[in-house]
Amino acid sequence: MEKVLDEYLEKMEKYLKPIPVSERVDIINEIKSEMQELQCNGVPAETIIERLGNPKDLAKAYLGDLLSKESRFRWNRFLTVCAFYSLVGFSGMFVIPCLGIIAPAFIVLGIGAPVLGAVKMIDYIFNLNIPYMENIGISLGEMVTFNPVTEFIISLIVGVLICLAGRIAWKLLVLYCRKISKTAGRLSYEERE
Repeated sequence: MEKVLDEYLEKMEKYLKPIPVSERVDIINEIKSEMQELQCNGVPAETIIERLGNPKDLAKAYLGDLLSKESRFRWNRFLTVCAFYSLVGFSGMFVIPCLGIIAPAFIVLGIGAPVLGAVKMIDYIFNLNIPYMENIGISLGEMVTFNPVTEFIISLIVGVLICLAGRIAWKLLVLYCRKISKTAGRLSYEERE
């Protein structure tokens, strides 16, 4: 088998550590035989990996499947429950709130920076003396200061970059939620079968 497929199986085994050894070996052997069958049919390793998906997500699916099979309490089942929720819940505790805060904050800041730069530039050009405009600006210490027209250009560039970062954070949040939803849907589909 190719190195990339062996690495995939090693990752799977790592994510399935809480499962009893016998069940873990069965799962790994099942995935390995599927990989070998696909390779015999001429499917490239990259396509096999793509078809199987992220090893962490696949491990979550197997953990969810094992949870749904048993109804009585067992220590192995308890450890499987803990492993499943640590894989799904722990990442969600940080990823969703962080991206959920960063995305709109960056978008608002990305819009606000050039607006404030424009207000300061208009104040400078028309000599309006708007209060607190002297507190808004860009400087590199006491030695280097910029005039308001240059500050507007800089704030426009920085605003666009920050706004793009906010949009990227939003897209990552949506992608993460879709991936978790897809995994949950796959788990519920496997439970029905």
